Amino acid sequence: MTVTELPETVVTAPVIEVSGAGIRFRRNRRSRRSFKDLFSGASRRSRPGEFWPLRGVTFSVAPGEAIGVVGRNGQGKSTLLKLVAEVILPDEGTVKVGAGVAPLIEITGGFVDDLTVRDNVFLTAGLHGMKRAEIEERFDEIIAFAEIGDFLDTPYKHLSSGMRVRIAFAVISRLEEPVILVDEVLAVGDKAFREKCYRRIEELLAGGRTLFFVSHNEKDLKRFCTRGLYLDKGALVLDASIEEVLARYNSEYGVKP
Repeated sequence: MTVTELPETVVTAPVIEVSGAGIRFRRNRRSRRSFKDLFSGASRRSRPGEFWPLRGVTFSVAPGEAIGVVGRNGQGKSTLLKLVAEVILPDEGTVKVGAGVAPLIEITGGFVDDLTVRDNVFLTAGLHGMKRAEIEERFDEIIAFAEIGDFLDTPYKHLSSGMRVRIAFAVISRLEEPVILVDEVLAVGDKAFREKCYRRIEELLAGGRTLFFVSHNEKDLKRFCTRGLYLDKGALVLDASIEEVLARYNSEYGVKP
């Protein structure tokens, strides 16, 4: 009798694993822990003037997933993205990111006002790990996408807010990182350029990138995302399809995200 061998199941490791993650702030600044707190367990107790914008959050993300993060203002959405970007570290639990991140959050951060647009492209791309030869190879493409060729030698501080977003998006979206974090960065700018950026995001998704997308626009969330994370009062209250998450949010607050 011939035994038919079953095909091996391919298990893909999560690109992001968040387990019991929490982060604590003071009202005006980040909370600081002493060595005594670290070893005594005091870090789990809140002190006067402290609050937890996120606590007890657990989920994992497979490569290539497109996730929309939903919730009212002040419920921890941007804080979650910063944890995934490793801009801040959790006070409780763990956040493990197994791939590089292209952070389209606080997108103009790192740009220097007194430097020209040209110099800022090289500086910012270099800070994100691109080698000079790579920047030179992609420079014309970046400038063409941003539609800012007439301002290459203009100090960055003289650009409008919309132009700043254009050049910043053009640079960051050319990074080869597997994970993309997008946090309402395209709220500034004209409709035509915003659509251009959205098409670029779709190209990145088609190439197998993983997306975290924070938005209050239901149409955009449905356009890009298949899965949703619903945050409320700093807790993850629902992890489901984007349609289920939006329906739950709308039923509880009677508004579109």
